[in-house]
Amino acid sequence: MSEEVYHIPALLPECIEALDIQPGGIYVDATYGGGGHSRAIIEHLDASAGGHLYSFDQDEDAVKRAMKDDRFTMVYSNFRFITNFMRYYDVDGVDGVLADLGVSFHHFDDTERGFSFRFDGPLDMRMNRSAARSAAEIVNEYPEEKLADIFYIYGELKQSRAIARSIMKARNEGTRIDTIGKLIETVKPHIDPRKEKKELAQLFQALRIEVNDEMGALEELLKGALKVLKPGGRLAVITYHSLEDRLVKNFIKAGNFTGKVEQDFFGRISAPMKALNNRPIVPSDEEIDRNPRSRSAKLRVAVKL
Repeated sequence: MSEEVYHIPALLPECIEALDIQPGGIYVDATYGGGGHSRAIIEHLDASAGGHLYSFDQDEDAVKRAMKDDRFTMVYSNFRFITNFMRYYDVDGVDGVLADLGVSFHHFDDTERGFSFRFDGPLDMRMNRSAARSAAEIVNEYPEEKLADIFYIYGELKQSRAIARSIMKARNEGTRIDTIGKLIETVKPHIDPRKEKKELAQLFQALRIEVNDEMGALEELLKGALKVLKPGGRLAVITYHSLEDRLVKNFIKAGNFTGKVEQDFFGRISAPMKALNNRPIVPSDEEIDRNPRSRSAKLRVAVKL
């Protein structure tokens, strides 16, 4: 499988510009995926000057495909542990952290991974296949109220309670919903036929976020990135839905996830970062034509003060 098929990196030139890469700098790509962003970063690094890139991925497939280069270290782990691994590698501080929070083509197109409603297959959705809890466990074991909350908060589905009730009804009748087909069949009465693709995508997004604790991991990544970045270091994050974007925006603005800016006695703002773009950077029409999946990408960039 070629890198292009595995994943086309979104906003690639914009990310490289955002990181302001120095040949002797230390950088982190928190989401290796198909390696597109990592390869572009590596091209700007000089090993003799100490330039190095550490890339994270919790997916065994991505790790197996990782490039070999003296300027590169692959970290087989969730990016939420960025501070632990920088300490493990005796890295005192990094010059830039990049995170592309999109799901790789590979995940959507692999019928065994259960990320897409386009194919029938196991209801899985685990980024890390050794993780204990799959989407099937959530659908078949979570109480109705918790399922409804997930669909409403993470999927922004107004009919979240009706969907949760239909799942509970199927479970009470002895049906185990362990495939994509069974899930779609169960929830279909509550999906608007005119918005079927959109609403199923929202449902699957909600389950994926819960399975992989994506919001919790993102919070830990942002706090960790702030710790490991040197003053003047850059943070660049590509988000794909409003929940992620709000977290990143608030953190850059205020150093917390509520977005409430702290002030000292004299009214001076004490935010630890400064946004380098007030509005997110989005793909050009040309990029969207080449890579339709980049349509919802938003890049936010900040510098550590």
